[in-house]
Amino acid sequence: MKQLFLLIILFLGFEGMTQTNEFTLKGKVVDSKTKQSLPYVTVILQSSNQDKRTVSSDKNGMYVFKSPPGNYQLRIEFMSYKPSVVNTFSLQKDLVLKDVLLEEEINQLNEVNVVAEKSAVELKLDKKVFNVGKDILSKGGSANDILNNVPSVNVDIAGVVSLRGNNGVTVLINGKPSMLTANNGLSQISAANIEKVEVITNPSAAYEAQGSAGIINIVLKKNSMQGFNGSLQVGVGNPANHNLNANVSYKTEKVNLFSNIGYRYIDVYASNRQFQQNTNNNVVTTLHQYDDNKRNNSIYNIYIGGDYYINAKNTLTGSYYHDRNNNNYKTAYTYRYSNAAQTTDSIINRFENYKEPKNYNALELNYVKTFDKKDKKWTTSLQYDFWNDDENQYIDQQKTLPYEPEVSNLYTRDIESSNDIFIKSDFVNPIGENSKIEMGIRSDLRALRSDYYTILDEVLQDQFTNKLKYDENLYSAYFQFGSKIKKFNYLVGLRTELSDIKIADTKNTFSNTKNYINLFPTLHLVYNLTEKTDLQLSYSKRINRPRFWQLNPFSGLSDLRNLTVGNPDLNPMFTNSFELTLLAKRGKFSINPSVYYQHTTNFFEYILQRTAENYFVTTPVNLDTEDRYGVEVSSTYSPANWLRLSLDFNYYKFKQQGTYETVVYDVEDQTWLSNFRSVVKFPKIISGEFSFKYRGKNQGVQSLTEAQYTANIGLNRDFFNDKMSVTLNVNNLFNSQITKQVVNAPLYYLESEFRAQGRYIRLTVIYRFNRKKNEADRLPDSM
Repeated sequence: MKQLFLLIILFLGFEGMTQTNEFTLKGKVVDSKTKQSLPYVTVILQSSNQDKRTVSSDKNGMYVFKSPPGNYQLRIEFMSYKPSVVNTFSLQKDLVLKDVLLEEEINQLNEVNVVAEKSAVELKLDKKVFNVGKDILSKGGSANDILNNVPSVNVDIAGVVSLRGNNGVTVLINGKPSMLTANNGLSQISAANIEKVEVITNPSAAYEAQGSAGIINIVLKKNSMQGFNGSLQVGVGNPANHNLNANVSYKTEKVNLFSNIGYRYIDVYASNRQFQQNTNNNVVTTLHQYDDNKRNNSIYNIYIGGDYYINAKNTLTGSYYHDRNNNNYKTAYTYRYSNAAQTTDSIINRFENYKEPKNYNALELNYVKTFDKKDKKWTTSLQYDFWNDDENQYIDQQKTLPYEPEVSNLYTRDIESSNDIFIKSDFVNPIGENSKIEMGIRSDLRALRSDYYTILDEVLQDQFTNKLKYDENLYSAYFQFGSKIKKFNYLVGLRTELSDIKIADTKNTFSNTKNYINLFPTLHLVYNLTEKTDLQLSYSKRINRPRFWQLNPFSGLSDLRNLTVGNPDLNPMFTNSFELTLLAKRGKFSINPSVYYQHTTNFFEYILQRTAENYFVTTPVNLDTEDRYGVEVSSTYSPANWLRLSLDFNYYKFKQQGTYETVVYDVEDQTWLSNFRSVVKFPKIISGEFSFKYRGKNQGVQSLTEAQYTANIGLNRDFFNDKMSVTLNVNNLFNSQITKQVVNAPLYYLESEFRAQGRYIRLTVIYRFNRKKNEADRLPDSM
């Protein structure tokens, strides 16, 4: 920390050295009809040489610029209002402009009023921003439902998140790591808690280096409206998908208090069908396996916090998030064995009752200091997460052919807990008119404990009993410099991360320590081809560290014939990522094509191996390299004010190479993903949204995954002057959400079909207190 303070003092000194003669430009933005001031309006100041500065008006509608003398033009933009332009004027002294009067934008369409609103998906140079408030399909759902509607993102039926078909993605919450992003924990977060999702495919040095595919940042809601505001959401579904959510906030000049309290109950019906064919000594035997599962989750969560505006330049923010999940499974397994003559000679029935109460807590404290110098800022964050879960499995097994009266009873218990501390401090200092430096330090400290034991027929099974200790300490620092020269922008950065990771068991059967330090350079180049067209070239080096469950060599015993275990010797993999992106907007049409290439070393993949008993064990291992290159296009077209069409398409080829235990695992394939969305809006009548997502078949190092597709549809109607909304959703419209996989090896053949959830319907009602729907969606760009 001493070094950080010294650096800050050093860069504070630049302020006096780089100061130029600047004048103050002030003004106010008001509604042309009501004459009320408009907060959070975007105000753009453009000089005669095309340099731009952007600010947002404060709660009183006031905006302030500090700029050198010259000729300028002012443009004012705000959702639901017509843009306004203040023509060229000269700034040679401190100047106060006349109030800018904004007129509400109303377009006539068959005698139906349409109010312009912010696009659901914003395409920016460094990220894609998905504004959840506009999304009909995710109302009443979870974070997984939202992510499945985000361009380039997919969440499979097991809750695994992938970006551009690559599951090496880091998911953050409010810009910080969270254990809620692991093991399908995102299904616990209600969509009502989420404001927006940011997708960053090639992050700068300011972001953590973890995640070879990039970063997805989930931003939780925080109030931006003055006074008392709130909303109540009630939802029901079939199969059961019920939710109750209350959002209440209060804001004054000194404080901003916000809260979100929710409850969800979900029933999920899943099934798995598997066919195995094994060859031993030229004798072929088969196994037909049938699994039927019912899961119910009851989830309680609360998110409360507040901002305290110490003064105009200092803000303190504190928040607390609590999540309790009661997760229950009941699964019936049937194993039907056939001999070489294909006659059934054995049937085993197995029943599992799984119960897992889980508690997650996160305390967060943020401090932000701004300065007289524009865009100069110092931010410090502290977060403490602590969670625990208690996994209990009760398994009964009986042989019914030939019949055996004995029933074996298996009980397993895994008590897990973790304490995580996250500390971060960032400093931004502009230099001159068009340059700035950024630097920061960060520490991520995690201590995770697992106590696992197994009892079979009331006898402790020592070989399946153990305690694990996992400690992960990451320390990082970064520095980056950015500047603009006419139409050319660049940002160059360097990040260093020190990793100190240890996993060990109390029996001393293994103890593994990983210590390494790495450098992660980044480069972003942007050229403004025209006012509405930009070309960006970017590069970053990334890392994928194995997760705890990928290192843990112990597995649950739900299905002894198909086990997944970790590998404590697994090493991190490194990716060099290159991307060329064009961002163009022409009136009603916008397009964002990208070409990308990723080269990964020490690539790790899950390998399936058969035991002598014809059981199968899946474990992650390090292979050699992976090369992935593709083309992605995101486009939006609005032919009319009532209709918006969007299409996201991603095609990529990949080549994976490596050898493990003398077996060569080389594969080369290509596949594609697409997501079509259409939004139809007839205000005061009805709004509708439809999405269709398709993923082509994909050949991995061992398994072939067949093509998948799914469609969702939603309708929304507003009542009582937009204070109440009623939404009806149908997810998995064609009941097509199925994962089919085939593994064809010399001595065995596997074929599986997994259905995680059939078609389901959800009805959601939202009532807003003290604000309308459009007012609730007016959020400042800085949030």
